[in-house]
Amino acid sequence: MNMEKVRAGFFIILAMTLNFGFFYGDMDSMAYHDKYELLAAIVVNLIATTLKLGDRTQIGSVLLATSLVADIQLIAAATVWTIVAYTSEITPATTVIIVSLSGGALLANIVSVILYVGDTLKSKR
Repeated sequence: MNMEKVRAGFFIILAMTLNFGFFYGDMDSMAYHDKYELLAAIVVNLIATTLKLGDRTQIGSVLLATSLVADIQLIAAATVWTIVAYTSEITPATTVIIVSLSGGALLANIVSVILYVGDTLKSKR
C-alpha cells in the first residue's frame, strides 16, 4: 500500500466532504452555514493542494489546477464573508454570494475526486 496515495486521497476526499457540508443548506440563510466549517474546508483544501505539488504527471497537473481553483473560491468566500461581517450586516444576497463561491469550489473538488478515482482505477500494480 502506498501511504503517499492514501494520504493524498484522504485529504482530497475530506476537502470535498467539508466543502459539501458548508455548501448544503438554504442558500439565503446563514443559519445553515458555519464559519468554522468554511475555515476547515479552506485548511484541508490547502493541505490537499500542497500534497499535489510533487506530482509531475499530466493528471497531477490537472489535479493541482482543480485544487487551486477550489482554494481561490473558498478564500474568496471567506473574504466576502469577513468584509461584509465587519462593514455591514449579512443579508440574504451576500449569503447567496458566499454559498455560491463555495459551490464553485465544491464543483472543482468533485472534479478532483473523479480524476483521482479514475487515475487510481487506471494505474497498474
